[in-house]
Amino acid sequence: MAITQTGARLSSSEVAPEQPLASLADDVRTGLLSRPRWLSPKYFYDDRGSALFEAICATPEYYPSRTEAALLEAHGQEIIEHAAPDHMLELGSGSSRKTRHLLDACDALDQSCQYWPFDVSAQMMLDAGAQLVADYDWLALHALIGDYTGGLTNVPLPEDGRRLIVFLGGTLGNFEPGEARAMLEQIAGLMRGDDQLLLGVDRVKDTATLEAAYDDAEGVTADFNRNVLRVLNRELEADFPVDDYRHRALFDRDKARIEMRLGAGHAHRVTLATLDTAIDIDAGEEIVTEFSHKFTPDTLAALLESAGLAMDRHFEAEGGAYSLVLARRA
Repeated sequence: MAITQTGARLSSSEVAPEQPLASLADDVRTGLLSRPRWLSPKYFYDDRGSALFEAICATPEYYPSRTEAALLEAHGQEIIEHAAPDHMLELGSGSSRKTRHLLDACDALDQSCQYWPFDVSAQMMLDAGAQLVADYDWLALHALIGDYTGGLTNVPLPEDGRRLIVFLGGTLGNFEPGEARAMLEQIAGLMRGDDQLLLGVDRVKDTATLEAAYDDAEGVTADFNRNVLRVLNRELEADFPVDDYRHRALFDRDKARIEMRLGAGHAHRVTLATLDTAIDIDAGEEIVTEFSHKFTPDTLAALLESAGLAMDRHFEAEGGAYSLVLARRA
């Protein structure tokens, strides 16, 4: 594994997946050419989609990001005191904006640690990393470039010291229940007796609040959802009439999940030139683009237990709107 040294305290390396990762073409063949039709949410995040998601986080309806950030700010020192990490690995780190609350807590407690952000976007991590090592003169940062959904076996964490594995943003909710358990089992496999997992998950609440969070009045989330069709048009030489698709966000209380969908405004044929195929879409037919599972304290504890983890600390937002959990191996 080649390590790129970009500064005395900033380096990076690529993490090879332990299992083959499906390509966009593979996922489209599996999901879009079947019925009911679906697309993987990971294709939302091209440059435009990433910018739109940042805009979603600023909408008044989208509470998860700011609620999680407030919990990190309020409880960061308790989290760091309890975990006492020498190494902090963050899955899906993005720009590491919320992680600064944990680094501020490390700073206040004189608990220096090495930070290991893990994400597919090398440039985003290195840009953020350069600013972080400038702001925290004790910090060493090693960016891990790869897709953590490809497995964690090849993550090159050192053997010495305590580890805090950070998995924020409610991202676990984007997995189907079996996949979420498998993801947590992989994380548990990285952990030793004194290691901790810091997990952020959204909570079940009233339908109106949940649906508004995924269907804001300004239409930012609708544009974000439709952007996945722009990605297909560009990458697979498709011809989706993007603006004719209607965004919908529905909360399925039985399955405790938000479902984001795109509904066709009229019947049409879509050609996907790269795949040498075409599909006929009926008027009103919907493509499911994302699930976002929500949790209760009981379902969260049961999921952790099923993956071989046990809850150590539970930090709740007012009214049980959001949860941050510190967990250890059971």
